[in-house]
Amino acid sequence: MNSRIYTRTGDGGETALVDGTRVPKDAARVEAYGAIDEANAWVGAARARCVEPLLDRTLELVQHRLYNCSSNLATPPGASGFSPPTIFEGDLTFLERAIDRFEEASGPVSVFVLPGGTEAAALLHVARTVCRRAERRVVTMRQAGDPVEPLVLKFLNRTSDFLFAAARYANRVAGDVAWNREIPPPEL
Repeated sequence: MNSRIYTRTGDGGETALVDGTRVPKDAARVEAYGAIDEANAWVGAARARCVEPLLDRTLELVQHRLYNCSSNLATPPGASGFSPPTIFEGDLTFLERAIDRFEEASGPVSVFVLPGGTEAAALLHVARTVCRRAERRVVTMRQAGDPVEPLVLKFLNRTSDFLFAAARYANRVAGDVAWNREIPPPEL
């Protein structure tokens, strides 16, 4: 078995799905699971700055489930010998409970919230926007006729909602960064 990270098999612009099927690196399926991978990396960056244990543990679960989503999408329909990891209804319920818990701690949203604040919150906002892009890529994939496990799409939608609540929770001491459409320029 080759233990090197480079294989040279992608040098021509193709990559392999879980079952070995070769597809272009810009195929809708690859774009979708690539965007999920990017969102997952931003969640990891946010965790590196996260100091609150409950938030960190919840983000860790989200990372594992995002990996399940990526693996699910990297497995083409009818692939033999591999059963992709599953997202469960309970995962959605858990995220909804976490959103409720973090919103309760952060208070109601009374302004448009700008991405920013603490470093962890800012990174969570980046993760949220990338997760929304991943969701759009999965929709594109589905509209192109590629089957998508419905719970993967639901999980991405709920995750981006959760990441907004998580960013506000990470900012709860510093406060949200409120949008001011008439902010004056700073003194130079």
